[in-house]
Amino acid sequence: MATVRICVCGDEGTGKSSLITSLVKDVFVTNKIQSVLPQITIPPSIGTPENVTTTIVDTSALPQERNTLRKELRKSNVILLVYSDHYSYERVALFWMPYFRSLGVNVPVVLCANKSDLSTNGNLAQVVEDEMMPVMAEFKEIDSCIRTSAREHHNVNEVFFLCQKAVTHPIAPLFDSKEGNLKPAAVAALKRVFYLSDKDQDGYLNDEEMHDFQAKCFEKPLSNDDLENIKQSISKVSPRSEVEKGIDQKGFIYLNKIFAEKGRHETIWIILRKYHYTDSLSLKDSFLHPKFEIPEYSSAELSPAGYRFFVDLFLLFDKDNDGGLNNSELDALFAPTPGLPPFWLETSFPSSTVRNEAGYITLQGWLAQWSMTTFVSPLTTLAYLAYLGFEPSSPRESTTSALKITKPRKRRRRPGRVERNVVLCYVVGAPSSGKSSLLDAFLNRPFDSLYRPTIKPRTAVNSVELQGGKQCYLILEELGELEPAILENRAKLDACDLICYTYDSSDPDSFSHIVALREKYPHIDELPAIYTALKADLDKTTQRSEMQPDQYTMSLNMNAPLHVSVTWNSISELFISLAEAATNPSLAFPKSEEEAPDRTGVYVALGATACAVVAALMIYRRTTIAN
Repeated sequence: MATVRICVCGDEGTGKSSLITSLVKDVFVTNKIQSVLPQITIPPSIGTPENVTTTIVDTSALPQERNTLRKELRKSNVILLVYSDHYSYERVALFWMPYFRSLGVNVPVVLCANKSDLSTNGNLAQVVEDEMMPVMAEFKEIDSCIRTSAREHHNVNEVFFLCQKAVTHPIAPLFDSKEGNLKPAAVAALKRVFYLSDKDQDGYLNDEEMHDFQAKCFEKPLSNDDLENIKQSISKVSPRSEVEKGIDQKGFIYLNKIFAEKGRHETIWIILRKYHYTDSLSLKDSFLHPKFEIPEYSSAELSPAGYRFFVDLFLLFDKDNDGGLNNSELDALFAPTPGLPPFWLETSFPSSTVRNEAGYITLQGWLAQWSMTTFVSPLTTLAYLAYLGFEPSSPRESTTSALKITKPRKRRRRPGRVERNVVLCYVVGAPSSGKSSLLDAFLNRPFDSLYRPTIKPRTAVNSVELQGGKQCYLILEELGELEPAILENRAKLDACDLICYTYDSSDPDSFSHIVALREKYPHIDELPAIYTALKADLDKTTQRSEMQPDQYTMSLNMNAPLHVSVTWNSISELFISLAEAATNPSLAFPKSEEEAPDRTGVYVALGATACAVVAALMIYRRTTIAN
């Protein structure tokens, strides 16, 4: 909020201009002043909330000035409506408030009873009950009410401060004055704040957590006396609350309700804004979706800080320490978020990753799932890091510090490993060749002989230990009926690190599907590939193809198909081979067209030799001339 623009309205003679003059001069001006003052701007240096610039616009209620009034009302973001006697008070409900509504002006209104020094009724409580409360109940746009006197300089600064606060710290999104309760959106936001502040997730903010919360939000310590007073206030309303353990969620919500009831809603806004909430009580878009660009041929992965955060999160919510997150633990973990990421639902989580015998996701599966999410949709990971409370090590950093960008892999055929810890492999082959069973085996699921055709793409992700002990995450994707569309999509193929061609070694018509695929989509030869003969535990049969699989791969100068069965323990070696080929792609390319050898090193060596010879000749000639 850069500027607070206050439009001062009211009937003629209510003291609008005197209020403004008294604010500026800091004293009541007895001389006659002009009926409408020029616009006044107060810089942010003069003690305004949120350090905003404040513009005060005086207006006239005369009919001939109605066009100017209408324009100023529509430009304002708060209205100060002034009355001073019974007639002008009656006009608040009969004319002014309906007039604001007829213009479609949806801004807060501060109601000001001016000239309190002339009031015959000096009882403030009676004025509030008889005048202010009824009109506030009728018109919800009225944010607050106050009695002032420009002559006595009573509440002059305060009335304009209320106007500023109505814009910078609006009560309307937080509190329903009619119901006397915090609004649902405010309660939801405060519940998330409580969740993120409850570091040990025991359901209570203990003394240490309360002190940390105070320091984070208000940047000053919370005294022990103040903390004790807070606990006593909660105990009076909720005698059953165990305040010796700390402040529970119900007590935390009640505490903020007290702030709203006492007009201290700026305290609630300080808390919510510290946790990146906007005036509409949604999280800031820049917080959920920070700028994060991935160069071409690169990918996104979790950084060590990102993995550490998700490990700690898993261990914190695994309350029964069984090594898996059951449904209630997952619900508790995702409480401050919109729910499971849509991408997880699309991939049939948790069946897409590693689970224990009870069907609950393990730590290995948890990290694998987030690794895949970051690879496929890094913006989803960034949003959930924000929802779940990831805190970067430095205040200057954002949630992007939990991610890293890999080096581009422009030339896959170049020898050497690619610096990637997450790789994607498309598993293609004829229907009923055993692709689904292969994905089940990858996730350590028992073999199921019942055939279920795969309609939509299915994904499985798990960690694989490579030679030398290095770990990487391998994503296997069975394309289902979308196989033709995906193999035609260049963007999809660019994201893929490896193709695993599979066929049923016991089905004579299975291998021909691979041959037909390569002929129909010749551009897939730009990807590294491995050929795999599945169902090797069954009797091998001759394939109805121009060449048998071994001859076919030999003609491409590639390794012969790997013969495996998901019923064998050695199936894990296939996954290691796939991960090795994806991270070292030059070993898995068809060699039908030999690439021209890279002679750069030879040229460099020849150039260096030539320079040495020239230098030697020059030295020899100088020596000869000298002699």
